[in-house]
Amino acid sequence: MQTLTRLDLDDARILMAGAEAHARTIGVPMCIAITDEAGQLIAFQRMEGGKVTSTTIAIDKAFTAAAAKKATHDYGAASQPGAPAYGIASAIGGRLMVVGGGLPVLWNGEVVGGIGVSSGTPAQDQAVAQAGIDDWIARQAK
Repeated sequence: MQTLTRLDLDDARILMAGAEAHARTIGVPMCIAITDEAGQLIAFQRMEGGKVTSTTIAIDKAFTAAAAKKATHDYGAASQPGAPAYGIASAIGGRLMVVGGGLPVLWNGEVVGGIGVSSGTPAQDQAVAQAGIDDWIARQAK
């Protein structure tokens, strides 16, 4: 198995293609962002019809997933009033996202990047992000 410490542009293209294919299958045009392991943007795409307001959200979901090494939906429950991470959504200038659609990209148990998707429901966003990861992992095995 190859050694990989961070995503590069070729990886980002694969992740994006897998996510876009799933978005087309469910009929929801999405904004898709890919970051490296530090949460720095590698690639971004707003599909034709993707919400303009979802541009920043997708980027921030990818940032959160990679930099915090945690799926954004996991922050949802933990950030409710009385929960241990209450108020975290206002951290880092409001960049930490607490709704589904941001997933860390893992390789050999290590976070090598993040994918963030926005324009659908949180469940749709998360499914599209997961499809991108699944496609990328399948291609790594070849």
